[in-house]
Amino acid sequence: MLSKLLESDGPNWVPVRRVVCVAVGACLAVATGYGVYRLIQHRASNRPPREWQRVGEVSDLWIYPIKSCAAVRVRQFDCTAIGPAVGLLRDRTFMVVRSDDGTFITGRSHPTMVLVQPAFDADYEQMTLSAPGMLDIVVEVRRLLEGSQVGVGTTSVWDQPVATVDCGEEVARWLSRFLLSEDFGLRLVLYPHDGPTRPVRPNNRIHALLTARDSGALHDATSYMLMSEASLADVNGRLERSVPALQFRANILVKGPAAFAEDDWKWVRIGSTIYRNVKPCTRCLFTNVSPETGQRSPDQEPLTTLRAYRTKPGLGQTPVLGTQMGVRALGTIALGEPVLVGI
Repeated sequence: MLSKLLESDGPNWVPVRRVVCVAVGACLAVATGYGVYRLIQHRASNRPPREWQRVGEVSDLWIYPIKSCAAVRVRQFDCTAIGPAVGLLRDRTFMVVRSDDGTFITGRSHPTMVLVQPAFDADYEQMTLSAPGMLDIVVEVRRLLEGSQVGVGTTSVWDQPVATVDCGEEVARWLSRFLLSEDFGLRLVLYPHDGPTRPVRPNNRIHALLTARDSGALHDATSYMLMSEASLADVNGRLERSVPALQFRANILVKGPAAFAEDDWKWVRIGSTIYRNVKPCTRCLFTNVSPETGQRSPDQEPLTTLRAYRTKPGLGQTPVLGTQMGVRALGTIALGEPVLVGI
């Protein structure tokens, strides 16, 4: 119909063509304007705010150098592109893998991993591992990184290949004996890079704000996790037996805000560092493992309680607690520092 009107040679064809052209032009202008508006809106939403409001302060800080193993409590840490760090004590830069195929193991299947306690020397270049019934063993982190150009192999995190450095026979045998009661079967590997190298995992792509730069070193999703004391207290108030904050494996614990207030924070600032809230922290069976005993809860707690009241639309029956963040401005944070959120 429109083409017939435009091609008509009748007496009214000029006015008709003008009207149609004006209408088409108006539609194009509206569409272009809306596109520009959405682009501006998108850029604005990814830009840190100018105004901030204090909501609390940092009450605890932890770094987990080995994926699924025990934490190292620190008074301050540097916020790097791959996660919290103090020297070569860096978050989730080591992981335990199967010696036959390089796939990683976690506390979900091997709960006693949480009893492997790392400690670092004063220069944060040497890691000592201890575990019940085992003699301590030393891992020379600096030496491994200096030789990483010839020692890099491929392992995988959630089916995503990642280049890592093997940490040697001695610690491999130590971990195999403690976790498997065998002389072989496991290896310890080290992530040698200063930046993320993996894309967003397919099942995390529903979170639109999550990007590849947030994937950290050997992390499941992001390189920073924050939760509040009040959120922990709310959960514990519903349990017959309370659990410690370490059971939820946060990097940053905050004192001051109301329970679950962190769910709605879009931007967080601590000192000179700035973070974007990119996704809620989903909770799995590992949440049921006690960091003190290395045993799973026979009652499947606290996961069962969390499923009763901490689920979110689009995530099915997987409960959430805490927020996973991507760092947008690097720096250093310390205990007692104010925590601010964007207005």
